[in-house]
Amino acid sequence: MAACLSSTLPRQTIHRRFCLTPKLPSSSTTTYYRRPHHRINGTSSIAVSARASSAAAAAPGLDADDIRHPLDKQNTLLLKAIPGLNDIGKALLGPVSEQVMVLQNIGSSVLVSENQLPELHQLMIEAAKILNIESPDLYVRQNPVPNAYTLAINGKKPFVVVHTSLVELLTRKELQAVLAHELGHLKCDHGMWLTFANILTTGAYTVPGFGMVAGFLEEQLFRWLRAAELTCDRAALLVVKDPKVVMSVLMKLAGGCPSLADQLNVDAFLEQARSYDKASSNPVGWYIRNAQTRELSHPLPVMRAREVDEWSRSQEYRTLSRKMFQ
Repeated sequence: MAACLSSTLPRQTIHRRFCLTPKLPSSSTTTYYRRPHHRINGTSSIAVSARASSAAAAAPGLDADDIRHPLDKQNTLLLKAIPGLNDIGKALLGPVSEQVMVLQNIGSSVLVSENQLPELHQLMIEAAKILNIESPDLYVRQNPVPNAYTLAINGKKPFVVVHTSLVELLTRKELQAVLAHELGHLKCDHGMWLTFANILTTGAYTVPGFGMVAGFLEEQLFRWLRAAELTCDRAALLVVKDPKVVMSVLMKLAGGCPSLADQLNVDAFLEQARSYDKASSNPVGWYIRNAQTRELSHPLPVMRAREVDEWSRSQEYRTLSRKMFQ
């Protein structure tokens, strides 16, 4: 299973990066991209030193449903109601395919540990402790496309992959937000559905007689996937405790580069999100917005930023934060 963090990708292999652009890799993954026939990936970096996470506190009472977005809950129930979906997934993904995905990702990456890129290792350990989840392995992979994704293969320890270009684009605190986003997929057990989505977008259409079914399932899975990204943005917020950090990741994934990073303005990006809401509030705008997003694996970056801002101001978030960190 893979999850990514990209901002918005059209249909293709789904990698999941801090889910700015939705797309997915092979296997269950999560990312920050949209949905072309790509994969969904997502990740971010943080400019905060490892000691900054010394304030990290475990949240023994944190449950997945504490952070699950209402749309995630709703669309998960709809997926579970589809007859035979589990059987379809098992038929399309076998142990050989899973092994290929694992070896493909770890064979050309650097495994992070206490002795290898220790600062990134500490960021992951701290985020996992806050979310009350076992820390997965973390790999850094050379790639010019800013992205990060999670792979969870049956019977094997899950791992997160972060692209070098994403590390260069983000501050350390932003990177921890991305790692927390990826951990959110594991916390909420998103892997199975992510895997199905990835399979459908990478090859199910080639199975004789399965094309029409694949098209129907793909639409349902990507509707769920967009909702799952909102859940994982909440996990990111709980870890970094600053909505502007999470929104900054989304903004950089939407239109940032290392040379312009110090000129980007989160408040202006949030105002841009409000302008988008206003422009799409009439019937024509509503239709265009839905046409824009239905082919995406991730919500639009401005919509995700608005959701993060609104949840950070909610009583639900304040109550959960007190429960976790008092």
